Amino acid sequence: MKASAFSYIKPSTVQETLALLAAHGEEAKLLSGGQSLMPALNLRLSAPEWLIDIGGLDDLRGISVSDGVLRIGAITRHVELLRSSEVADNAPLLAQAMAHVAHPAIRNKGTLGGNLAHADPASEMPACMVALDAVLVARNAKRERRIPATEFFTGVYETVLAPDEMLVAVEVPVAEVGQVHYFHEYCRRSGDYAIVGLAASAVVEGDRFADLRLGFFAVGDRPLLANAARELIGRPVDAAALAAAQAALEAELDPQEDQQASALMRRHMARQLLALCVATLLRRPDLEIRRSA
Repeated sequence: MKASAFSYIKPSTVQETLALLAAHGEEAKLLSGGQSLMPALNLRLSAPEWLIDIGGLDDLRGISVSDGVLRIGAITRHVELLRSSEVADNAPLLAQAMAHVAHPAIRNKGTLGGNLAHADPASEMPACMVALDAVLVARNAKRERRIPATEFFTGVYETVLAPDEMLVAVEVPVAEVGQVHYFHEYCRRSGDYAIVGLAASAVVEGDRFADLRLGFFAVGDRPLLANAARELIGRPVDAAALAAAQAALEAELDPQEDQQASALMRRHMARQLLALCVATLLRRPDLEIRRSA
């Protein structure tokens, strides 16, 4: 199957792009890396009247650090994040997770902004943004707004972006001294979409968490910043505390059943990932549960 007919345009500036979005709105789609959009077009799951190619907008590309913030342009490619010393030094969770995003051919073309705007609930990057308390910067022809990652994703392939807006950058707080990270996902094969995954950021003081942010993915219609983390912050973590956190997590989950896993299996995996995460970050192997998935 091939894509339905559309008009193609490649603007040379951000302002020209925003003017096109203002004029065409819901009839237009932005093309950056195309790793999600092009299959959708060819399967006619998406049929825009206008395809706006933003791949040449260098103003939306690049990685910089300033005033305690790591800023990543929206059309920065995955491979650039994977190779970046700025990302490795200031947001190591992103570097760790990026190695799990699809395959090298996809990472060479795919862009961070395209991935986030696509809002696949089984994708790694949205959960990382939630775990890192990132801010997503969106712009239209009249204004710019800064959206917390926890408010950006609204459902399966849905975000708060208006039809005339585009994602221009992502801002991630630079990792603090003593901040530690954890990333793991269960998938059938390397590069496949996750069955269940967890991206976590924490501050550990002695034998307890001073802060803990748990970003689960593939457990609902959007990335989940688990409130269950509250059960583990500011107190010694023992088996009872971990069990309480797992029970609280399970109450938050709303996993779907598909050809990869049942909802029950996803709940089990999420509980297991929580235990593995806590055991790893606190260096407490006695808390780790048996890997059975």
